[in-house]
Order: sequence, then C-alpha cells, then structure tokens
Amino acid sequence: MISSRNARTVANLAIASALTILLGACSSTLPSLSSNPAPDAEPGVAPEMPATIRSDEIVGRWGLASFQNPNDRARTEAAARGQCKQPYVISAGQSGGVVMHLADQATPQELRLKGSPSGKNYIGPAGPTPGEQDREIVSFDGRVLITRFIDKDAAVRYGNMVYVRCAPRA
Repeated sequence: MISSRNARTVANLAIASALTILLGACSSTLPSLSSNPAPDAEPGVAPEMPATIRSDEIVGRWGLASFQNPNDRARTEAAARGQCKQPYVISAGQSGGVVMHLADQATPQELRLKGSPSGKNYIGPAGPTPGEQDREIVSFDGRVLITRFIDKDAAVRYGNMVYVRCAPRA
C-alpha cells in the first residue's frame, strides 16, 4: 500500500508527466521559434525620387500672396510683386534642401524638393511623397512659383500660394 505522503508525490509526478506530454504535443504542431527563418522584412518605402526642379532654382527673395479662385491668379501675381518690399526669403538648407515654413509653423525648417512617379513635384519634409505636410508645386517658370498644400485643411486656409521672384538688390 502507498502511504499518503508517497501518494501525493506520485500524483504530482503523474500531473507533471501529463503536462509534459501535452505541452510536447502542442509544441510539435506549433512552429518553433528557433528553427524558422527570419520573417520577411516589410517592404521599404520607395526611395525618394528627385524633383525636376532643383532647390537652387527657388532659393531667393519672393513676393508672396495667395488665391482661392483661379480667376484671381493674375491679380494675385500683381499683389505678390508688390510684397517685394517685405520679401519672403527662401534660403538654401544645409542638406541640399530649402528653408521654408510648414503650414501653421512659426519657425522655418529645411524641406526637400521631391519628385513623384506622376511627374509632379513637391516641397516638404523627408518621408512619403506626397506627405500630409507637403505642398505640391502647381507651376513654376523660374519667375513665378505656385504651390498648394496637400493637407485639405491647410489648402482651404492658405489657398494657392503665389511666389513672385523679387528683382535682385541693386
């Protein structure tokens, strides 16, 4: 006969053996962490495409105005020319970008000129193109730059931003 002390030990060993068998059976159906190859890396973001406009082409002093209605474009360009007394300055960044303000930001920062597969150009921080903080370059002829923010709220508030190049200082 088994004493009560030995019965408890035998019961504990039986439970431990049963659990070992059950866990062994479960692990044989589950993939082992050590035998599987590393999971495939997530596809990376496509490398930034270069813009067809170089940053040095937009560095300079600009008169700035904006419009919502496309019929106001000519009037707005004239108003922007009048702002050259107090120009908006786009300077060259240290990393090859341009220093400008993002929507609703008091401090300018270096932004990149980015291209896209569709052929459009954007100005914005590093990241996917077009990003929420980017602005699309609607048109640029060397003298007049028109941009529009991608963010819908900023686009409604700021409209089409018209930059007219100011004459160089004499």
